[in-house]
Amino acid sequence: MGRFMALVYDGMTRRAEERCLAAWRSDLLASLAGVGTGRVLEIGAGTGHNLPHYPEAVSMLVLSEPDRFMRERLRAKLAQASAKRVVVVDAVADRLPLGDASVAAVVATLVLCSVADQGGTLAELKRVLRPGGRLVFLEHVAADAHPRRLRWQRRIEPVWKRLAGNCHLTRRTAQAITGAGFEMERLVEEDFHPATAIVRGSVRGVARKPV
Repeated sequence: MGRFMALVYDGMTRRAEERCLAAWRSDLLASLAGVGTGRVLEIGAGTGHNLPHYPEAVSMLVLSEPDRFMRERLRAKLAQASAKRVVVVDAVADRLPLGDASVAAVVATLVLCSVADQGGTLAELKRVLRPGGRLVFLEHVAADAHPRRLRWQRRIEPVWKRLAGNCHLTRRTAQAITGAGFEMERLVEEDFHPATAIVRGSVRGVARKPV
């Protein structure tokens, strides 16, 4: 989506952040308070919506964002943020420049819908996580509980992907996470408000790489 999406993204999402997303992010990221000096990786960091919600205990943060316009906005926010040890990297989520078992936790919020290869991405996240490491996630998903909405998602998805940076409407991300070998510790299914019906269903939670 390039420069235009980077410029308008914060404005487009402001109402949803105020209504629910900011609170959900804060609650999820609070689970990282115990990582200590372990490194935390966020994939698809975008313009930095998660930055205010990381607990003080997170002192080493790697932000991966492949879109250069999003990275420009992200770095501008970092210039005004706290003095955490933060590194911004240009990398796609299924090819990360990190060693095996090198991070204590991975954060993925509103990004697993748009990665080119969701299964490959989850395998890569599992690779870089240390045993027992957490995957913290927040994603919109297929409306399996609403058959009519799901039918519309399927109809619209081919065009939607082209307009919205490869965003998929019908991914079943929680099932994909467990299918990739993660152990689900916490899972919440809840509608986004406000949001158009086709992207309203969401899942969020914490999974672990087995020890």
